[in-house]
Amino acid sequence: MGFIPDYGEQLRTVRIFMKEEKKQSSNIKVMRHSASHVMAQAVKRLWPDTKLGVGPAIENGFYHDLDLKHHITLEDLPRIEKEMKKIIKENQKFIRTEKPIDEAIKFLGDKRQIYTQELAKELKVQGEKKVSFYQNREFINMCKGPHIKKAGEIGAFKLIRVAGAYWKGDAKNKMLQRVYGVAFPTQKELEEYLKSQEEAEKRDHRKIGQTLELFTMSDEVGQGLPLWLPKGAALRQIMEDFILKEYVKNGYEIVRTPHIGSEKLFSISGHLDFYKEGMYAPIEIENEKYYLKPMNCPMHLMIYKNTPKSYRDLPIRYTELGTVYRYEPSGTLHGLVRVRGFTQDDGHIICRSDQLEKEIIRALKLTKYILTVFGFKKFQVALSVRDPKNKEKYMGKDKSWQYAEKALVKGIEVVGWEYKREEGEAVFYGPKTDVKVTDAIGRQWQISTLQVDFNLPHRFGITYIDKDSKKKEPFMLHRALLGSIERFTGVLIEHYAGAFPVWLSPVQVQIIPVGKGHIKASYKLVKELGEFDIRPEVDDLNETVGYKIRKAEKLKIPYMLVIGDKEAKGKSLNVRIRGKEKIEKMTRKKFIEIIRKKVKERR
Repeated sequence: MGFIPDYGEQLRTVRIFMKEEKKQSSNIKVMRHSASHVMAQAVKRLWPDTKLGVGPAIENGFYHDLDLKHHITLEDLPRIEKEMKKIIKENQKFIRTEKPIDEAIKFLGDKRQIYTQELAKELKVQGEKKVSFYQNREFINMCKGPHIKKAGEIGAFKLIRVAGAYWKGDAKNKMLQRVYGVAFPTQKELEEYLKSQEEAEKRDHRKIGQTLELFTMSDEVGQGLPLWLPKGAALRQIMEDFILKEYVKNGYEIVRTPHIGSEKLFSISGHLDFYKEGMYAPIEIENEKYYLKPMNCPMHLMIYKNTPKSYRDLPIRYTELGTVYRYEPSGTLHGLVRVRGFTQDDGHIICRSDQLEKEIIRALKLTKYILTVFGFKKFQVALSVRDPKNKEKYMGKDKSWQYAEKALVKGIEVVGWEYKREEGEAVFYGPKTDVKVTDAIGRQWQISTLQVDFNLPHRFGITYIDKDSKKKEPFMLHRALLGSIERFTGVLIEHYAGAFPVWLSPVQVQIIPVGKGHIKASYKLVKELGEFDIRPEVDDLNETVGYKIRKAEKLKIPYMLVIGDKEAKGKSLNVRIRGKEKIEKMTRKKFIEIIRKKVKERR
C-alpha cells in the first residue's frame, strides 16, 4: 500500500491499517509473554527449587531465564511441554495484583526469588511505590504484564532449545539456563515456521562458510572478530569493487579514516555521553586517551571541515568501507551477522536544503539498484518519524523535521516502494528510512538505512557560505547501503545457500584433470581463462574424478571441466553445470563468452 501523507482519506485509511496491524502484533506478543509465564510455572512444578530470572516475549516466541540445580537438556523439553499443556488445559486465570514496593521485596525474599527481588530493589531506587504481580493457581511472580485472561488462550507452541545466559547479560554475574520456545496463534502457523526453520538450518551461513572455506572464528583472535579465508576474501573483494565503482559513478568521493580516534573527537560527537557502553576501553598514549572508533561519521565531518565550503561545493558525498568496533555481549554474537569488529558500508551526504529531496531520491534509487543486483527482489520500507505528541524530545527545528520527512516520503514514492510510517520510532536527532529485504525462504533482513541528522552538524559546527556570504548549517544524511560487509555477506550466503551467481563466486570454474598426464594442460587452461578475468582452480590431488566432481558440487562451484586426452589436445570442452546432470559440449571460445556475459550482466 502506498502512502501520501498530504491526502486526508489515504492518511486515515493507512492509520486504520497500521492500528489494526499493531493491535494484532501486540496481541500475539501478549500471548507469547503468557506462554513464557506458563513455562516458568511448569518448570517450577518439575523442579520446585527453581529461581526465576526474566521471561520476555521475543520475535516468533519467548524465553525464560532459570536458575536450578538440574541441568536442563533437550531431552527435558518434552517433559516441560507436557506440563505446560496440563496448565493450558486447566485454563487457569491470570490474576493481577499490586503490592507496595517494600512488601514486594519482602515477599520475594521469603519466596527465595533472589533475581526478581533484585529487580524490585532497583525499581525502588528508581522511585517506584508499587509493583504488579500475576498469579495463576499456585504460581505467582512479579511482572509488569500484560497477560492474556486465561491460559487456554495460548495457541500452538514448542520449546526448541536451551542456552546459557548471564544474569543481566553481564559475564560477572551467574550463568543461568535460558529455555527458548516459539508460539503462534494456530498449529498451521507453528508448523510452517518450524518447516522454514529446517530450511534456515540448511542455509546457516556459519556452516556453509566453513564448508566453502570463506571465513573462520578463533578464540585466540577473539570472539566476534572473523578471519577471512582466501576464498571469502575474494568474495568480499568482488563485492567491494562493485559497490565502490557504483558509488563513484554516483558522485561519491572515497575517503579513508583511522581505526582509532582521540577522546576529544568522541566527546564532541557525543558518543562518550550517549554510546560509551558500546565502545571499548580507552588506549592511553602519552597521557592522552584514544578509542577504537564505533562509527565513521565524526571523522568524515572533520574531513569536511578541512577546507571552507561554499554553496557551490555542495552536495558533498563521502563514502568509506571503514572498519569500526563495537562491544556486543558474547551471548549475542552470531557468525558474521553479529560481530564486534566490522566494516561499515558508510556514506555521508552533506547538502543544502534545496538539494535534500534530490539527494534522498538519488540515494534510494542507488540502494534499490545495488540490492537488486545482489539478487533481492522484495523490499519492506519503514519511515521513522517523530511522536507528534512529544515533539520536545527531538532536537532540530519543527520546520526542518517536516521538510526532511516530506523529502524522505517523496524519495520512497519516486523509487516505487510501499512503506510503513512509524510514528515515535525516529531517533532524537532526525527521521530515517530503513530498508529490509526478503531472502529466498521468505525471511526479512534489515539492510539499508538513510538517516537525516540534525545533531552532528550542530555539534561539529558544520557550515557553508551561502549566496549572501552568510554561514549556514547544511543538511546531513547518513547512508549505510549494505549495512556492514560482514553481516551482508552472511545474509548473501544464506540467501543463495552458498550457491553464488557466477559473478560473485570466488571460484567460477573447477578444472579436474583425469590423471597426472593432464595436469599440465589443466594449468595451461587456467592461464587461458585468467586472461579473460575468469577465476579457475585446478584440483590436482591424487583422487578419482568422481570424488573430485562430488567435492566441487559440495563447494557449489558453478562450472566443472573434466580434462582428459581429447580436452587437453582439442578446442572443445565437456562442461558440467552446477545443479545439472547433463554435460554440455562446447568450444573454449563459447564457454568463455558465456561466463563473461553472465559476469557482465551480473546474472
